[in-house]
Amino acid sequence: MAKVTGTADPITAPHSLISTLIAEAFGTFVLVFGVIGTAIFTGDPFKVAFAIGLSVLVAIYSVGHISGGHFNPAVTLGLTLAGRFGWGRVWQYIAAQLVGGILASSILFLIATGLADGFAKDVAENGFASNGFGDHSALQAGLIAVIITEVVLTAVFLFVILSVTDIRNTTTLSPLVIGLTLTVIHLVAIPIDNASVNPARSIATAIYGGPDALAQVIVFILAPLLGAAIAGLTYKLLFARDEAVTV
Repeated sequence: MAKVTGTADPITAPHSLISTLIAEAFGTFVLVFGVIGTAIFTGDPFKVAFAIGLSVLVAIYSVGHISGGHFNPAVTLGLTLAGRFGWGRVWQYIAAQLVGGILASSILFLIATGLADGFAKDVAENGFASNGFGDHSALQAGLIAVIITEVVLTAVFLFVILSVTDIRNTTTLSPLVIGLTLTVIHLVAIPIDNASVNPARSIATAIYGGPDALAQVIVFILAPLLGAAIAGLTYKLLFARDEAVTV
């Protein structure tokens, strides 16, 4: 998420709704295309973890100044509950994110059909890098373990975003911090449930991952949203500025 400082002028003035929604769709497209493309074409969890970090870094630096750089319904919800984003555009942002994510997975599936005979069928039968639990988890993780993983890691992710974009934080490296946080999250969560923390990413892959992926995707919609809500509602309580203390 990008910080906006200074007064409005022809360069920094608020962008139109259409521009912001296109930016959200584009950024989500870059994120999903990068992480899922790496997952289905290489299958290397370490490469996937670094791909997501690099993808979100590129997306934020590219269009974060236009839309704020959410690229994730959980981020949009968390920022809104924390008072950083208005309710009026929540559903519009989420719709744009879903469009960007689904467009990315659709293009990846189209590319897969042009590779070796049977490649697209194989990746689809293997879930198309969808999130999952039980037999669809590398570690055979149960439902409760997956819910805890997604809630906790998404909450951590939102706490990081809220902190690095806090007006009290003077860092200019917030996109880098956010990207590295996602890399760490994926290094932890890929073996457990293929790492979601982003409902748009989960939906985008589930539509090509078969009936099991579609049946389980609700977990990867609700759990990240819950984690984001926890962070959004508690950030001010936990990290509010104490006006009686000067530093």
